[in-house]
Amino acid sequence: MSRGFYFGTAAFIPRLLKQAEGGVMLNIASVGATRPRPGLVWYNASKGAVWNATKGLAAEYGKHQIRVNSVCPLLGATGLFESFSGLPDTPENRAQFISNVPLQRLCEASDVSNACLFLASDEAKFITGINLEVDGGRAVL
Repeated sequence: MSRGFYFGTAAFIPRLLKQAEGGVMLNIASVGATRPRPGLVWYNASKGAVWNATKGLAAEYGKHQIRVNSVCPLLGATGLFESFSGLPDTPENRAQFISNVPLQRLCEASDVSNACLFLASDEAKFITGINLEVDGGRAVL
């Protein structure tokens, strides 16, 4: 698990407790937390820790009306394509990767931000402890 996640949680949760008004904590994990890939063992393990900690924090702080959820995106069209897919970033390799995604595209920043906005909103006020896969259906294949 990353030090930033640990220290961020250690700073944020006490502030919410002190305010005594509840709140929302959103974490970013990855579909790699549930579908690890070769060559990404430690990355996937760290995201698995975020996945697990999200559930534990939700259970621990729910009585204070603090909701804790995570968003688990699929690979996006970034400069990290090769590092995360294990393939050179070519149109052919992107097409091969996308062929395993039911919605037939890579994740976009707006997909992640929209999921976060929903989870932080009052519309999600009874949702806590989930790890929302924002993956175009990739996790079902």
